[in-house]
Amino acid sequence: MGSRVVASLLALNLGAGPLLIGVLIAAYSIFQLGFALIVGRISDRYGSRWPMFGGAVAFGSGLVIPAIWQTLPALFISAPLIGVGFVFFNVAAQNLVGTLGTAAERTRNFSTQSLGYSSGHMIGPVLAGVMIDHSGFGAAYIVFAVLTLLPIITLALSPRLGAQGTRSVAQQSSAFELMRLPSLRRMIIVSGLVTTGWDLYTFYVPIYGHSIGLSASTIGAILGAFAAASFIVRVALPLLTRRFRTETVLATAMGIAAMLFIPFAFIEYVPLLMALSFGIGLTLGVSQPLTLSLTYSRSPAGRSGEVTGLRLTINNITHIGVPLAAGSVGALLGIAPVFWASAAILLVSGWLSHIDRRRK
Repeated sequence: MGSRVVASLLALNLGAGPLLIGVLIAAYSIFQLGFALIVGRISDRYGSRWPMFGGAVAFGSGLVIPAIWQTLPALFISAPLIGVGFVFFNVAAQNLVGTLGTAAERTRNFSTQSLGYSSGHMIGPVLAGVMIDHSGFGAAYIVFAVLTLLPIITLALSPRLGAQGTRSVAQQSSAFELMRLPSLRRMIIVSGLVTTGWDLYTFYVPIYGHSIGLSASTIGAILGAFAAASFIVRVALPLLTRRFRTETVLATAMGIAAMLFIPFAFIEYVPLLMALSFGIGLTLGVSQPLTLSLTYSRSPAGRSGEVTGLRLTINNITHIGVPLAAGSVGALLGIAPVFWASAAILLVSGWLSHIDRRRK
């Protein structure tokens, strides 16, 4: 998360416009499309440890490149390498979490894992903004590269963590045949739509903040408020899902998020922007653990990693298409229509979640 903020602001500093920045952010995801399903199958058969280890190494390597060469070509080399590292680590880690504990504990476990994501989303943008303002873009990248040593060392010293797979025989059928399962298909589509709304927000907040003259630290603080709220709601999420059905919580949250997106691009008062960002974080923060839990629970036996890879593949299609489309729309029509499109997308995801609850 921090690297995406640094990349966007460095590209702006180098003279890139919204469309080129959209291409850059899409480059984080373009190569993930070819690897997500492969990593899912590998983690199903051989365990999660080595995909996580290799992903962390690739991620760190991608962060070093723009620290040394602060140019647009370096950014376009760094982004795909970071993206490939992320997909190896992320798919394997999510599949590992799904195998821990009982089915009744799965939502809690994914919520706990999502606290890690929220912590990174909260610290990353704030740290990126402070480092850029006080030490420059190169220093920001170096700090993030050093942080990747922590998971690398942890995995190196934990030989039994995720060492065993859950499937001993290779699955012959196509992964996309999984989309024929109606309930699983709906939840994968919902996951993709929610990811679209999340991407549009994190992609356009730096651009919007830059357009109204906010500093990198202020932009980082606005995104940090979003991440702090997502952390808070994930702590409370197990209590919510014990009281209300998971699909109901998800549908309600997406509807409220859509309403909060509508006025965002008309506000320049920083405290109000931070309040809106906090509210959006509370609502979008429930999306990842809930869609992960619902998708995993609907996965055929022995194919959870493959389903996780399929889910991430669909999400990455939105990671690629959304920045490109948003950059084009933003360049032609301005920023407000992008936030309105986000609101519409989240409303659709909420409606599909509601339909899923009724048809289960």
